Amino acid sequence: MKNRKTQTLFTKPKTKKKTLFTFIDLFAGIGGTRTAFEKVGGECVFSSEWDSSCQKTYEANFGEIPAGDITGINEKEIPDFDILVAGFPCQPFSTIGKRQGFLHSTQGTLFYDVLRIIKEKRPVGFLLENVPGLTNHDSGKTFEIILGALNELNYEVRYQILNSVDFGVPQKRKRIYIVGFDKRGVRGEINFQFPKGKSKKVYIKDFLEKNAEGFGISEYLQKNYIFKKKDGKPEVVDHTSKIQVKTLVSSYHKIQRLTGTFVKDGKTGLRLFTTGECKAIMGFSPHFIVPVSRTQMYRQFGNSVVIPVVHAVAKEMIKKAIDIKLI
Repeated sequence: MKNRKTQTLFTKPKTKKKTLFTFIDLFAGIGGTRTAFEKVGGECVFSSEWDSSCQKTYEANFGEIPAGDITGINEKEIPDFDILVAGFPCQPFSTIGKRQGFLHSTQGTLFYDVLRIIKEKRPVGFLLENVPGLTNHDSGKTFEIILGALNELNYEVRYQILNSVDFGVPQKRKRIYIVGFDKRGVRGEINFQFPKGKSKKVYIKDFLEKNAEGFGISEYLQKNYIFKKKDGKPEVVDHTSKIQVKTLVSSYHKIQRLTGTFVKDGKTGLRLFTTGECKAIMGFSPHFIVPVSRTQMYRQFGNSVVIPVVHAVAKEMIKKAIDIKLI
């Protein structure tokens, strides 16, 4: 990209500990994907996240501040790495040109920045994550361009929608995962297979705290908004609820009766999920540090990945990369 303003990159100091592979963490959020890939033997050598609040949480847990806006990052300055991971935003793309190809059609979007890094650094593989609606965004044109651009770079691409309820958390959360491997030097199809998850389900009742304080919903709000209609909304759970709850969204703090799940507990009889409960249903460790306000906490977890799902995909990716001798 011409005349692009670049920024100084933060590179993690080299450690003596031997790692199985290296990776970079783009659109890093609070580091859920990083955590999953570190669990399978990876070392993160570079991260990028523009949101200052997320940067604060990321630093508190990983000891580094991610580089900022990806559009200002010079791809040539990024350290070499094996795997690229990114939860990129979904944006409308331009019409596919007959001569310009798919890669050109992504210019002006943040996905283009992912592509230019892949093109320059040629990682052995990548994992991209997004909402399931990506497949029909702009009548399917967006997804067509994404797959076309990745194939244009000579990567074998597979994708699948996975639900977190199949991976040991009590939350219904579907996301699309796109995996690619560099086809150069590999004979035949790579044929990556996504994990199928676990047959045994877990339930919200086993993840709830008791007598939690500070997260209550006022009796006035309950009477005049939450329970103003007898329509079965919102979803209310307690320590006997043998269900998986709705998707935790970034606007959860706004107490939306149609989309929210609330807990029968606390001084007012009804409350929001606690910080600990949000960690649990997203698969984060109880020791994960949350140094931001409650509003930012809900926004960050609502925008994050479910770690056990990404961990399962990461394990299969690394097994396949080793099998086909890419790492």
